[in-house]
Amino acid sequence: MPDDGLKVAFGPAPTGWRIRLLRYAFLVRLNRPIGILLLLWPALWALWIAGNGQPPWGVVLIFMLGVVVMRSAGCAINDYADRDFDGLVSRTRQRPLAAGVISPREALWVFVLLSLVAFGLVLLLNRQTVLMSLVAVALAVIYPFMKRYTHLPQLVLGLAFGWAVPMAFTAVTGGGLPPIAWVLFIGSVAWTLAYDTEYAMVDREDDIKIGVKSTAILFGRLDRLFVGIFHLAMLAALVLVGIYAQRGVFYYAGLVAAAGFAARQHYLIRDRDPSGCFMAFSNNNCLGMSVFVGLVADYLF
Repeated sequence: MPDDGLKVAFGPAPTGWRIRLLRYAFLVRLNRPIGILLLLWPALWALWIAGNGQPPWGVVLIFMLGVVVMRSAGCAINDYADRDFDGLVSRTRQRPLAAGVISPREALWVFVLLSLVAFGLVLLLNRQTVLMSLVAVALAVIYPFMKRYTHLPQLVLGLAFGWAVPMAFTAVTGGGLPPIAWVLFIGSVAWTLAYDTEYAMVDREDDIKIGVKSTAILFGRLDRLFVGIFHLAMLAALVLVGIYAQRGVFYYAGLVAAAGFAARQHYLIRDRDPSGCFMAFSNNNCLGMSVFVGLVADYLF
């Protein structure tokens, strides 16, 4: 997003409808799509595996749109929940709600409207997937409040992001969930725990001051060790998925690339510098994409 857009969105300019929409775009982080991509990759993994390399393109399109809409809704409810905290954290104090250019009521309405759009999309799928979507909405609602009560909000986020995996299987197969779906779900949760711990390491000092909880605070000086454990758990789950789905060399080449990106992240967080931790978090887009590219190539060739 250009600097002029930032000035308009957060400056004292008159609030016409174009400026209001721009502020809503910043509220739902359309200027920072990394969250959308991190939610999208496990969904695509699951769609390709459930569809044996040929998922229905209509279902793929619904999931891609649903990921964008539901992730955006999650950002709106997250900022509503954190409206009293974001202004105290250097990384988040310029978010629209914290900056006072959007009201809490507006953020709630954005969440409700986007959730209704997401539910409209899922109604195009089968009944079992519609019922499972209710769990996804519940997880999206409760996650932003978890940092007040537990040091494991990253686990709740992992469940929320990973839930796209069983939903994708039911959407494609229309039946029960095979063991491979749950293995892939566990791998997705482990991956989220890894990258969201890296993300929490960016804000750790501010979070300690304002009294909110995270895995980065819980693990302390063992944070890098646990990130490594979560990465190994993710890779082990993906290897099991490959064995179960009888995948070949291209798939495992994708996993090797993913392991390389994980190693790169451990190098970036070696000094626990906030900028390095944020770079490591952002690097996860490449990790997720490498798994998907290897999977698609394996089915093609």
